[in-house]
Amino acid sequence: MKNCSMWQRGCSVIKTKRVLLAATLVLICCMFMSYAAAAELTVAQSAVLMERDSGRVLYSKNMDKQLPMASTTKIMTALVVAENNAMDEVVTVDSRAVGIEGSSIYLREGQKFTVKELLCGLMLRSGNDAAVALALHTSGSVDDFVALMNQRAESIGATRTHFSNPHGLPCDNHYTTAYDLALITACALKNPTVHEVVSLKKAVLNNDGNNIVIFNKNKLLNEMSDADGVKTGYTTKAGRCFVGSATRNGMQLIAVVLNCGPMFENAESMLNWGFSQYTMTNIVPQNKPVAIPDKQNKVYYCRQPFSFPLKSDGSEDNLVSKKIERSTDGVYYMNIYFNKQLIFSQKMVTI
Repeated sequence: MKNCSMWQRGCSVIKTKRVLLAATLVLICCMFMSYAAAAELTVAQSAVLMERDSGRVLYSKNMDKQLPMASTTKIMTALVVAENNAMDEVVTVDSRAVGIEGSSIYLREGQKFTVKELLCGLMLRSGNDAAVALALHTSGSVDDFVALMNQRAESIGATRTHFSNPHGLPCDNHYTTAYDLALITACALKNPTVHEVVSLKKAVLNNDGNNIVIFNKNKLLNEMSDADGVKTGYTTKAGRCFVGSATRNGMQLIAVVLNCGPMFENAESMLNWGFSQYTMTNIVPQNKPVAIPDKQNKVYYCRQPFSFPLKSDGSEDNLVSKKIERSTDGVYYMNIYFNKQLIFSQKMVTI
């Protein structure tokens, strides 16, 4: 009987080890499949998937490679225009904006449109003539407007980008990276006017009482229910370029693909992969009282909430740490670290 009992215990140990081994193999297989799926997301020469608010890169492929970006240039054009003009200002089409090569909304000298109407022509139909008309209206000359574009890129942190025109037609000194273009797009999507315009499937331009209906070239808006932007682009030199965005469960993702044949399909795959792998996690609630040990009579708050995309399987939860730290001048800050890197810092206030 004793031998039988020992044999049963041995069998039990072997079965337990087999179960553990099987579970381990399943976990490794799932991880491999996740990484393999990420590796196959796009055939683009360069690509990036970024969460808008935090700027966290969720996926990348040659994201710092400098490349031409064709009409995705117009994301910066739209941002500079929106930041420097009222949307109801009337633009009289200058002769210098007529007959620009490439994509066009066929402007004629002397026509009058509002800034917002021309923004729609710029972003929905990719009008190169609209780009020049808006540049001239904003700065008086294309060169001065391009200077604003480069200044804005630098302020955003797009340090590996240089613009030579407002439309994206080929030029040796006109380039960006997938990462920089995602940064620019994230900033542009925080502008309410740009955000609204790039999400439109169609718009109506009014010229002297004549309504012109234009439709968005961005097919993702029709193929993906939660897509909300942003811009297509193509030249022979740049290839097919696209920046797409979508919002799901409170998280807006930006997919950039440069020189990518199946640009809509790859961008959609990237976005869906991002939503399946990451969840926007609230880390600092707004106005939640915090007790500080050496300030017993005061209650501190963070006025600005903070959320951050984390792996949906919880594998990154322990990489986040929240610390209340005091500066040398006695001011308390809520500091959030991810993998020991500071990702958020806010001065705490009392009420």
